[in-house]
Amino acid sequence: MTSAQRPITRDDNHPANDNDAQVPEMPPALHVSLSDDANIADLVRRTERLAIAVVVGMAICLALIPVIYVALTYGI
Repeated sequence: MTSAQRPITRDDNHPANDNDAQVPEMPPALHVSLSDDANIADLVRRTERLAIAVVVGMAICLALIPVIYVALTYGI
């Protein structure tokens, strides 16, 4: 046996990837109750606002980066 080889120990009673780790429950802050239409509509509304804010922020950055580059290049 070389140092790279390990003795094979098989236990057919356990799954191959059993790490004996318990799956944690979802934190209450991430738990979203989608039981009624009002909650779903509120979640969609907040997600849409966030998406619009991200797109507007990206557009501002894409517009300002060339302006900053030109200003620094020509010393304006």
